[in-house]
Amino acid sequence: MGRPFIHRSSMPGLGLSMGITLTMLSLIVLLPIGALLLKGANYGLAGMWETVNRERVWTALFLSFRLSLFAAVFNLVFGVLLAWVLVRYQFWGRRILDAAVDLPFALPTAVAGISLTALYAPRGFFGQMAAEIGWKIAYTQWGIFIALVFVGLPFVTRTVQPVIEEIEREVEEASATLGASRLYTLRHVIWPMLTPAALTGFALALARAVGEYGSVIFIAGNIPLVTEIAPLLIIIQLEEFNYDAAAAIGIAMLLISFAMLLVINLIQVWSRRRIGYV
Repeated sequence: MGRPFIHRSSMPGLGLSMGITLTMLSLIVLLPIGALLLKGANYGLAGMWETVNRERVWTALFLSFRLSLFAAVFNLVFGVLLAWVLVRYQFWGRRILDAAVDLPFALPTAVAGISLTALYAPRGFFGQMAAEIGWKIAYTQWGIFIALVFVGLPFVTRTVQPVIEEIEREVEEASATLGASRLYTLRHVIWPMLTPAALTGFALALARAVGEYGSVIFIAGNIPLVTEIAPLLIIIQLEEFNYDAAAAIGIAMLLISFAMLLVINLIQVWSRRRIGYV
């Protein structure tokens, strides 16, 4: 009898690397989320609902998720356009612009918030121009939107950029040779190939915006029921040593975020199947 066939992975040290990965995932992601849920369980459903079911909390949650969604949609459109320009066109200052895309990654969020506030405050460079037409940006929801766009744009651009680099120009030329217009080529040839990566960048930008605190807190104004974001409410509860209330608001944000990301993930799976990726 021959020796039994043993399937071995082509990746050396798979067991060790898998163990390290699961350990780090547990320490960094699963355990903190589990601790949050355990704290909420000790507080009880009635206590959590009493904490969350207040006008100030609902307004802050609605503000955070609404503006995060708007900012993610904005970044989806302009992030893809920016990635396309960086890949397909050569112009003076391209490398500088390409490097500037990563600036929100390297810049501390508090520094970003202070800088945006200085620019868009009523006496700031852009704030003065906006004031001339009767438009106020800083300390309004517009200021929060701009801050969320600033921190989320690189996620879309950097996710889509490698995919655009892999799309050969011959694909567009073949489509044009067959009589397709540029709009038709964009909608039915280019965009289907970009959709999975674009949705991934959209989800990352949305997730970053929902939990953003440092870059928003300075430009928001923090007016209750007007420009107060949900992460600020959590910080307020923690400063008052009301850990149960902070956990309740955090769990509410976690559940809403999970539902939104689940929907995005389902759309991603559908888009991949549609274009034959899976």
